Amino acid sequence: MRQFLLGKSITIGFLLIVYVFTISFLFVLQLPIVTVRTVAATYAVLFVGWLTVSYLSERRKLQHVEQLVKALEEPYLLGEVLPKPTSMTEQNYFTIVQAISHDAISRVERANRQSRDYKEYVEHWIHELKTPLTAMSLMLASEPDVRKLRRELKRADNLTDSILHYARLQTIETDKQLADVDMQALINRTVKNQMDILIASKIQVEISGNLTVYSDQKALQFIVNQFLINSAKYCPGSKVTIHASAHQLIYEDNGIGIPAHEIARIFERGYTGTNGRTLGTSTGMGLYIVAKLCEELHITLQVKSQRGRFTRFELTFPNLTKM
Repeated sequence: MRQFLLGKSITIGFLLIVYVFTISFLFVLQLPIVTVRTVAATYAVLFVGWLTVSYLSERRKLQHVEQLVKALEEPYLLGEVLPKPTSMTEQNYFTIVQAISHDAISRVERANRQSRDYKEYVEHWIHELKTPLTAMSLMLASEPDVRKLRRELKRADNLTDSILHYARLQTIETDKQLADVDMQALINRTVKNQMDILIASKIQVEISGNLTVYSDQKALQFIVNQFLINSAKYCPGSKVTIHASAHQLIYEDNGIGIPAHEIARIFERGYTGTNGRTLGTSTGMGLYIVAKLCEELHITLQVKSQRGRFTRFELTFPNLTKM
């Protein structure tokens, strides 16, 4: 009741002033005392009646809102079920609550979607990880071939690196470490790191040119790494050329290429395409992560390909050195 009276204090004060003025005016007019008393009593009854009805009405509204809150499993949905307001002030509060509710809903939906996507990817990742683990188990059960074991171990390592970078996408804005990166040294390191898989797939790699960029070294290494893995997986026996110059890094292989109608979709999350479905072990996440990393690092990523001839990835860097 006290909060209600405080909220109505201006209106109550105004009505009391009107009451005093009216009674005073009636006395000035020298009306009969009975008439003055009647007017005063009527005004008082109407005033008390208005105050009572207003209080009961607002209390009923508050009780209704409290019941809505209790009935909701998710309180942030309140803005979607609140009754339509009548006063201007209530309308403003209603608009604010709805805006907050809409924002909360979108955040929850985004979080749920990310959680669902992450769960699906982990399931695919575990399924794909079984392949090198099973291969290593079979090798160890017979006479182990160290070279083949290293190759399967590297495949498992690549899969682990992939899921770590996928998890990193959620916090890359704060986790990225920008520094000058010598691209030729990075490419040489990455190729050497993947040598077992490249040799097994009979991939030839030719590296030329150089440039220094101001970027995140781990992300760039993952990008080049992913290109090499894809060439080894989909284009055995092909030749890879990696050329760095000016503002660009160009990666190209002369493998099976990508169908023209699929080029626009290869960076979509979970998209495997014809080549991925034919191979049967693709998660469709590698190039998705590459695209997200490029987006975060403001690297322009373009792909060109002709079926049966080549696939070329062009990375254009905005800042080659620290600003």
